[in-house]
Amino acid sequence: MTSLSGITPSGRLTLGNHLGALRRFDDPDGFYFVANMHAMTTRHDSRRLRTLTREMATLMLAAGLPPGTVFVQSDVPAHAQLAYLLECTSYVGELSRMIQYKEKGNGRPMTRASLFTYPCLMAADILLYGTDRVPVGGDQDQHVELARDIAIRFNREYGETFVVPQLQKAALAMRIKDLANPTAKMSKSDVDDAVGTIRLLDPPDVIRRQIMRAVTDSGTEVRHDEEQKPGITNLLEILAACTDGNPVELATAYTTYGALKADVADAVLAVIEPLQKEYARLASDPGAVDAMLAEGRDRAIEASAPRLQAAVRAMGLAGSAV
Repeated sequence: MTSLSGITPSGRLTLGNHLGALRRFDDPDGFYFVANMHAMTTRHDSRRLRTLTREMATLMLAAGLPPGTVFVQSDVPAHAQLAYLLECTSYVGELSRMIQYKEKGNGRPMTRASLFTYPCLMAADILLYGTDRVPVGGDQDQHVELARDIAIRFNREYGETFVVPQLQKAALAMRIKDLANPTAKMSKSDVDDAVGTIRLLDPPDVIRRQIMRAVTDSGTEVRHDEEQKPGITNLLEILAACTDGNPVELATAYTTYGALKADVADAVLAVIEPLQKEYARLASDPGAVDAMLAEGRDRAIEASAPRLQAAVRAMGLAGSAV
């Protein structure tokens, strides 16, 4: 089985990204990349994109991903090449139904064409490597389903070329919410100083303060109840994700909100502080990071070439004289 996933550098990585993504990137033969081309589908600052791309790649390595599995999307030309071929097999109707296009584009002034065709790029990311499973958050389910549809259609019309991938959902970490607004997802796209977002590179004292100030609910009972107690439920799920516990069972150990928050802060820092130390070590040696990313790039180029060439031949763009 081959696992693949990418993270868009649309902001600084959060606790939710680590628990819901980085810790799940556990396939030593997988392909994990910084999806910097995805970040170009909306208005962006080129210098910030470059900085975030480097920071994210270094954090992925600091999280323990093997060097040969990590690369930057734009360093592998096959992603853009296959994306165009898949655009030629996709329909306007299905692309216009994508939630992200409806929310960010769909007639808005200066909407970029790449936002509309972005699902084809994501499908190319997945299909290039014969991916069996795609570990993503719930907001990407629709795009993975489209990648499956495109693969099935391509195989039917042009011959068996692509593996049809399966979606792999997270159990708890994908549900981590904003500390200030526990009905909304903790998002890396929020402003850098958002009070409800825990950034992986925030100082420990800042992280502890944010958790201790987290929004709670009326009453004093500590219980797991998404409808009546979203704030407490969010804290319990963060604690469970950090300790591999059960949020419902964990709730029975607490009689006050303060004690729960203190334990959540301790658990979060126990996860984040080792990551920060390894990040600092790697960031102090940029040449070593360059070498590890080059290893991942070269492996990705070698692995993606056969399917790209198979797709090119299948669509009649090469080998017509054979």
